[in-house]
Amino acid sequence: MKVAIGGSTGFVGTELVRQALAHPAITAVVGLSRRDTPVPPGSEANATKLTSVVCNDFETYSQDVKKELHGTDACIWTIAVTPSKQNTLPFDDVCRISRDYAVTAIKALASGPREHGQPFRFIYVSGIGARRDRAEAESDKFLVERGLVEYCLMRGDAESQILTFADKSSGEVEASVARPGLIHGPGKERRTIAGVPYIELHELAAALLDQVMNGVGKDTMMHDDLVQLGQKAHPSEQ
Repeated sequence: MKVAIGGSTGFVGTELVRQALAHPAITAVVGLSRRDTPVPPGSEANATKLTSVVCNDFETYSQDVKKELHGTDACIWTIAVTPSKQNTLPFDDVCRISRDYAVTAIKALASGPREHGQPFRFIYVSGIGARRDRAEAESDKFLVERGLVEYCLMRGDAESQILTFADKSSGEVEASVARPGLIHGPGKERRTIAGVPYIELHELAAALLDQVMNGVGKDTMMHDDLVQLGQKAHPSEQ
């Protein structure tokens, strides 16, 4: 199976690459990022499975990028501006990076040929605060007090566009949305926010890879779903 990781040099993306390289059923891993994707420490034995693809334009893929993505069976998309950094960029740029890149990706990757005759699987890593209904978002005190209403509605819009695309594919595409809370892992300060649960990085990556390997179970994987699936899929790091 050939799996692409969108945002392969990021915090979540790096762990996804590490686990994907170690998975015996995954024969090829494409790291898609704005810079070269290194082989994670400890993964050197499987380094030949990794292809690093540097993409300078996530809205219009070059022919070279398309060539490397040819035959991709599944993609996990992690590229986004996090809530804590949303005010560091114009909101139009936040939307472009967090929503438009992902919608472009599922359309571009789903159109390519695959050798195994299985549906193309796309997992969009969203967040626990994403909302698809404005009334629900505007009545959420947590989002209102933190100025996250428009951001979380935008993430919800990305979810809707991705799931709708899959629904209209006549079975050619399977899509799922992941809504983790805080993500704890090596090299990252452990933050706590009242009312927001956390998931370990290795659990999240294991849950996401399980979805692409074994099929999409739910179109929206909530935080508790991800923890449960991650612990089941990767018990060795409990």
